[in-house]
Amino acid sequence: MKLSIVLPARNESEGLRELLPKLKDLFPDAEVLVVNDGSNDDTQEVCSHNAVVCISHPKARGNGAAIKTGARNANGEIVVFMDADNQHSPEDIFKLLDGIGEGYDMVVGARVFSTHAGVHRGVANMIFNWFASWMVGARVKDLTSGFRAVRRDKFMKFAYILPNGFSYPTTITMSFFRAGYGVSYRPIMAMQRKGHSHINIWRDGVRFLLIIFKVGVLYSPLKIFFPVSAGLAIAGVGNYIYSYFSVGRFTNMSALLLLAALMVFLVGLVSEQITALMYRDSDS
Repeated sequence: MKLSIVLPARNESEGLRELLPKLKDLFPDAEVLVVNDGSNDDTQEVCSHNAVVCISHPKARGNGAAIKTGARNANGEIVVFMDADNQHSPEDIFKLLDGIGEGYDMVVGARVFSTHAGVHRGVANMIFNWFASWMVGARVKDLTSGFRAVRRDKFMKFAYILPNGFSYPTTITMSFFRAGYGVSYRPIMAMQRKGHSHINIWRDGVRFLLIIFKVGVLYSPLKIFFPVSAGLAIAGVGNYIYSYFSVGRFTNMSALLLLAALMVFLVGLVSEQITALMYRDSDS
């Protein structure tokens, strides 16, 4: 099967200068695509020097947008996505391809905790992994890793829902699990990046949390809505018991809480059915 390697790059010429020759040496028959996401450095020249295809965005549109551009233009049946900043070792691609050869539809490079870019990111990733594992009912070892190999035909089914920012790994991982596709993880050691990170821990952290809940609702709405509904129902019953013994009647607050619990549950139930319809053709 033909292999395409997609590298989203925004001002990553320093890393590309080292990475591209290694990729060309290890995978001489692979298609290597660099998506230049509005860089103002010499990314284009580095790609030309290494005889690599470079697709440029006139202005920066985000990591996810670059991934989608690369996937749409890739010709390979298998596509490997990796960072252009030298955090990912080209040799680890073989691990991912081994997983594809075993029959999986997506194989993710799961970073060892000690190799995360800071303890705070490692802890945050553990929390995200726990939440995703609860949602999908399976062990998610690295929800946010951008180093992965996928079957292109499966990936393109979900390209339209991928965000343009740094949260595309979250969305595609949850989507593959929801569709029943095979997902596997291979341990990797993330290396020190070249250049500066474009991620702002506060700005992108808040956005990422919002996307986590958005994708959670997209994946299994009842797992989000039911706990909220149950909490409102418990509060309503508790308020009724209190008001019964204090004023001897059923109060408006109790009615409001119980009605809210019912409405939230029904919204979750309808959302669950809509989600099931959304994925009904995933295996066709």
